[in-house]
Amino acid sequence: MTDKNKYKLPYIRVPDDWQFLRSWGPGPFITRAIFKTPAGEIVSWTSRYHRKHHFNLEIRRGSTWLAPGAVGWWIGVLFAIGSVCFALGSVHSYASYVGVFTDNLTYFIGSIFFTTAGFLQFLETASAPQEIGGIKSKLHFMFFQPSRIDWWSAAIQSLGTIFFNISTFAAIISTLSASQAELFVWSPDLYGSICFLVSSYLIYIEIGHKFFSIHPQSLSWWIVFLNLVGSVAFGVSAVGAFIPLPTDQPFNPFLMNMGTFIGAVCFFAAAVLLLPERTINLNKVKNLSQN
Repeated sequence: MTDKNKYKLPYIRVPDDWQFLRSWGPGPFITRAIFKTPAGEIVSWTSRYHRKHHFNLEIRRGSTWLAPGAVGWWIGVLFAIGSVCFALGSVHSYASYVGVFTDNLTYFIGSIFFTTAGFLQFLETASAPQEIGGIKSKLHFMFFQPSRIDWWSAAIQSLGTIFFNISTFAAIISTLSASQAELFVWSPDLYGSICFLVSSYLIYIEIGHKFFSIHPQSLSWWIVFLNLVGSVAFGVSAVGAFIPLPTDQPFNPFLMNMGTFIGAVCFFAAAVLLLPERTINLNKVKNLSQN
């Protein structure tokens, strides 16, 4: 591969005899590239597909909906469980029935599931093979590669889940003063929501290879779009904590609960769709691995 081709696809090794044809991507990031093999075959590489299918040998250990041996399956399931916890905690009747402490505990438990799923997603990203068509790869727990848009998204999302851990854990403590609650509950909640919004937008532009795209025929596009909508809703919820009502209440519970519920429902739908995305076009991955 020529120096020019290396520049076009900086973090993926391509066979020396492959001809680079074209690449796409938002800003400085490359998210799609087209190559031609010596046999004349056209190979299309996309960053999300490459990332999401490099553990595909694990698919044989289960089906689309039940595959506890697959990392991608756990990412979807854990995000789904965390989303259910956040949706449940935002329902007024549930909070009234179980009480404030249990309701806040529900949020905290959900944040733990988010953090675990976020860590696995970062692990999935960091462990992606460094060659096109690669499937087998070593696990990388610490990895720094700022040239990758998916690395930035996974890292920022993981940071956001930690902010949610802090926020939801602090909310369990009933003895916090108003200033302490703002510092340890509402501020981390806002920071976490911002992180989720930035992370979701980065993945949204990764799937479309530009800053705005609409691809309703694509399952992956629906996943990232739902995550983006959910992040916006979480952001509305976080802002509601800083909007006082005319009744002198220091926050807006309607915006907070409604934003959290809508966001959690969107996250749940996106998490469930991750399961069929994990097994889609498996034959294509197997063929690429033989190139």
